[in-house]
Parts: sequence; structure tokens; C-alpha cells
Amino acid sequence: MTQDGITSTNSATDGEPTGTRMPAYFLAHGAGPCFFMEWTQGPRDTWTRLGAWLQSMESDAGRRPRAIVVISAHWEAHPLRVNGQHRSGLLYDYGGFPAHTYELQYPAPGSQELARRVQALLVAQGLSCDADDERGLDHGVFIPLMLAYPAADIPVVQLSLHPSLDPEAHQAMGRALAPLREEGVLLLGSGMSYHNRVSTEPGAEQMALGFDQWLQDAVCQHTGDARARQLNAWLDAPGARRAHPREEHLLPLMVIAGASEGDAARASFCEPIGNIPVSCFRFGV
Repeated sequence: MTQDGITSTNSATDGEPTGTRMPAYFLAHGAGPCFFMEWTQGPRDTWTRLGAWLQSMESDAGRRPRAIVVISAHWEAHPLRVNGQHRSGLLYDYGGFPAHTYELQYPAPGSQELARRVQALLVAQGLSCDADDERGLDHGVFIPLMLAYPAADIPVVQLSLHPSLDPEAHQAMGRALAPLREEGVLLLGSGMSYHNRVSTEPGAEQMALGFDQWLQDAVCQHTGDARARQLNAWLDAPGARRAHPREEHLLPLMVIAGASEGDAARASFCEPIGNIPVSCFRFGV
């Protein structure tokens, strides 16, 4: 093992293929620390099914990843930034939740080696990327990973979004990262398929259903260029701006789709949360 937790022989960072391609996922990370508290806004089981799906991810992936790279909706930077050390620990970047949720821990190691690999892949494709070893992991990273990989013993690296919010640019990021999947690295896009707190307005459920059906068709019924064209034109989807008043929670999906251009995808979770459909996707079925 190296000091940052990656096996040095045929590691996830040395560019040597492991022989089995890892799947890649777009996941919904919920509302703040919602899985680790009693939920009082709406039914008490509001987040139970999504939490159970996140807990199933380790077995669904089929094998243990050598490392995990997460693109979270909660970090934007220009140039792009990649965090391989997260010396600041965790960022409790949510507010108004019970005191114990600000004491949650996820002491996963980082990997400067993998962060350098991510940086090199992006730069090779003309995408500027700086290193950031100080920023902590935000809740779009540590909250779902506490359920998916609770042992916190797999190196985790976080990559920012770009504040341009350009879907094509984020798919290009994913294409640059695609080789990591051959190297035993699990790529996770962490956001929400629907992200609008004002979900009780008239017609919200029907609007959300229309957007979700469009999204499932775009992701699951197409691959390659056809899927890229669909996702690039996401603003033409029914109810697009009502589903995403700002698209930062959708863009991690664009990155994962870019890293999975030739792969079929399926909605491995699709359940109503507060009567609004929420979908998570697995690429590489």
C-alpha cells in the first residue's frame, strides 16, 4: 500500500487496466443529513427507500473499487479543482438540522496519487484543473458514502463542477475520466434528478413526472452521441426549469454520462419522495 491507501502494484492510479470495468452511478444524495435523523417534515419514512438503495450500492457494483471519485453538486470551481487529501475533514454544509448531524464522521483516506491522475486526464483533454488538498468532503460526498461504503476504508477523491454549468463541458469532463473505470475506480455523480424545494405548487407532481420520464428516456434509451445530444438539450425537457431552477444538481449526471458513452444505463432507483419522482442511474448494466 502507498501512504494514501492505494495499492502500488496495478493500482487505480497507475493507468494499468484491471480487466473489469467498474460501473458508474448518478445518485440522489437526499436533503442534508436526512438519512441520519428522524424526519419530521412529511412522513417519517420519506427517505427510507432511497437510503436502502444507497446501502445496496456496494453489492450492486459487483466488486470492491480500488478508489472512488465523486463529483458533487456542492462544489463549483474555475478552474476545476480536485481534492485528493481533504485535510479539513468534512464540510457540514447544511443548516437547521439536529446537533448530532454536525458530528457525523466519515474518515475515508484520500489519495494524492489518484488526484494527480484525475488532473492529468483532464488536462490532457484541454480542461484546466488545479489541485486542492485542503477542502473537506461536502455532504454530497460523505452522506451517501456513509450508507454505500460505511467502513470508510476506500480512498475518496472529490472533483468540482465548473461554474459555467455547461452540460456539454461536463460531459467532456466525464469523457476525460472514462479510463479510470478500467482501473478499478468507481465514478459517482452526486446530485438529484429533481431539485426544487417548492414542490407543493399546483401541478408540481405532474410536471415532475413529465421531467422524470424525459430524463429516463434520455439516459436509458440512448447511448453515445444520441444520449449526449439529448442531455445537452435538457432545457427542452418538460418542466425542466421547474425541476431544476439552477442545474448544479443535474450536472453530475452529465459527467457520469460522459464517462459512460458506450454503456447502456438503467434507472436502478425510481421512487416518489414526497410525491415527487426521484431517479438514480447505473451506467454499465
